[in-house]
Amino acid sequence: MKKKLLWSLGGLWMIFITLLLLNSPRWAPDPEGRLQMIAHRGVHHLYDPTGVGRDDCTAVRILPGQEKLEIFENTIHSIRAAVTAKADMVEVDVAPTKDGQMVLFHDWTVDCRTDGTGNTRDLTLAELQALDIGHGYSSDGGQTFPLRGKGIGKIPTVEAALAAESYKPFLFNFKNNDPDEADQLYAILKAAGRDPLIEGDGFYGAEAPVKRMKQLVPGIWGWSKPGVKACTQDYAWMGWMGITPESCKNGTLVVPLDYQWAIAGWPARTVARMEAVGARILIIGPMNSRESTRGLTHGDQLTAIPKGFNGYVMVEDILQVGPALIR
Repeated sequence: MKKKLLWSLGGLWMIFITLLLLNSPRWAPDPEGRLQMIAHRGVHHLYDPTGVGRDDCTAVRILPGQEKLEIFENTIHSIRAAVTAKADMVEVDVAPTKDGQMVLFHDWTVDCRTDGTGNTRDLTLAELQALDIGHGYSSDGGQTFPLRGKGIGKIPTVEAALAAESYKPFLFNFKNNDPDEADQLYAILKAAGRDPLIEGDGFYGAEAPVKRMKQLVPGIWGWSKPGVKACTQDYAWMGWMGITPESCKNGTLVVPLDYQWAIAGWPARTVARMEAVGARILIIGPMNSRESTRGLTHGDQLTAIPKGFNGYVMVEDILQVGPALIR
């Protein structure tokens, strides 16, 4: 009985050693290139995300001191400021207008941030550009609104955004699950002479338009929640056996900043495995942090990312994180 137990323990130990060797990054090729920082919403007002629901208004929750920032998300000024702060890619939200145009705007309605009311997609371009997008911002719970009057006419068309920043990639976010929005955005890109594959643009968000965009431009980076969830969950256990799951093929592996330790072969072997199947890796902010939103918020968080990582990093506060990266 004792001998069988020793053999069992020895067998388990050998399996453990084999898995460690199989996933050791020591013998993996060094990744080429460097990490790419994605500025979420460009430069925007940070807010307290505690208890915030999907459709809650965040403009009235901006952090103290943020009311001094006169740059609004999804605007030309925001895009340019993000690039100046060393962003490698700028994330923007697209929304069609009632009269067939397409603008950069995050919310389903204009009620939260602007002095208007109604669904964003039910308004014309002229109506949207007449709004003040600084109207709803407050850092004291709605007692004062110091940015009112400073965001009039600042909702840009996609064409204006492309013209303002043509030498950096965009990460376009589809909020609505309508594949026609992908066709509309593709037509705008084509008319502007922009090849998203050459420029390195990405597309994510709702599943149907992302799928359609990947049909229109084969090989582009596109991802939606179901695909990311499948790849990340499958690799979490299959990776330790040296297997790259089929769900990761041409997909996206999302790695929270504080869960890098749980990723098999991190970072070099993981990078090699994902590159072999045409997948990208995206690091997001910590999952167990009260301040976590979608990306990094402090420059010192960059020290937690291995030097060998050459994928994407979502950044919430590019003004703080961007200049902190030693290139």
